Amino acid sequence: MRIGINGNRLVGSGDLALVIEHIKQAALDGFPSYWLAQHPAGGLDALTTLALAAEVAPGIELCTGVIPSWPRHPVALAAQASTIQQSLGGRLTLSVGLSHKAMLEQGLSIPFDKPIRHMREYLDILVPLLSGKPVSIRGESLGAEAAFPAVGPPTSVLVGALGPQMLRLAGERTDGTILAWAGPRTVREHVAPKIRAAAERSGRPAPRIAAIYSVCVTDDADRARDLVDGWFSGHGDVPSYARMMELEGVRRPSDIAVVGDEAQVRSRLHEIAEAGVTDLCAGEIGANPEEEARGRALLMSLSEELGRIG
Repeated sequence: MRIGINGNRLVGSGDLALVIEHIKQAALDGFPSYWLAQHPAGGLDALTTLALAAEVAPGIELCTGVIPSWPRHPVALAAQASTIQQSLGGRLTLSVGLSHKAMLEQGLSIPFDKPIRHMREYLDILVPLLSGKPVSIRGESLGAEAAFPAVGPPTSVLVGALGPQMLRLAGERTDGTILAWAGPRTVREHVAPKIRAAAERSGRPAPRIAAIYSVCVTDDADRARDLVDGWFSGHGDVPSYARMMELEGVRRPSDIAVVGDEAQVRSRLHEIAEAGVTDLCAGEIGANPEEEARGRALLMSLSEELGRIG
């Protein structure tokens, strides 16, 4: 399991310099990847931010996690991603997802209609274009007549997938999935078997299973869990996330988080790796600089150790 850094908690700041500095430090600390989400109504564009960070963060894989599909036509997203991939020399991984009904309908007045059909047609356009192949598609909700010159490396695509139909689609059409609020039991018993079986049936390589976890190394676990529940108070009400917590047998976002002292966090991360997660997207949290430093130090020390699992 590779350990990468997740910057989603910084997205809401709208502070480009802050996020770029965070990416730069992750690269300096030797992490192999950095993950950044695109909020449907957020102030920072994730792809543009990653492209601007590339010059000060050489070598590190730069990943979106995720870009909501509904607000952007797949041809437009493919063009942006292909352009940035050329500038990054192959370091970009593009993760897309449906986002959530409330965010789309209430926040952007976009109907959340037949989401599986939407994502299937979206990928029918996006994936070929990112590989330099033309598309000629007239679907029920999306269509495109487009061809991009095959310049630069192809772009790997992951899909935010939690339910069985989306996991099957991710395994059949893309290089894997990125998860949120899915605990190790859910990964081991629900996610990994379904997406791996779909990939195998389609003759695709074993899929990546990237997963976002809040990580805090602390001597006050109860306080840290309260922080997680405060920051992510609405996530337990999102139907797809609530289903993941139900499968895990927990009730609160903090029950999924990786919280405790060094030994407890180490043990939990080993459990996550052994469950089948290939890429940990660590969202670092801490009540003070000391806790933040402890967490970063432990993740750095575990990077090689956990890289031998999975």
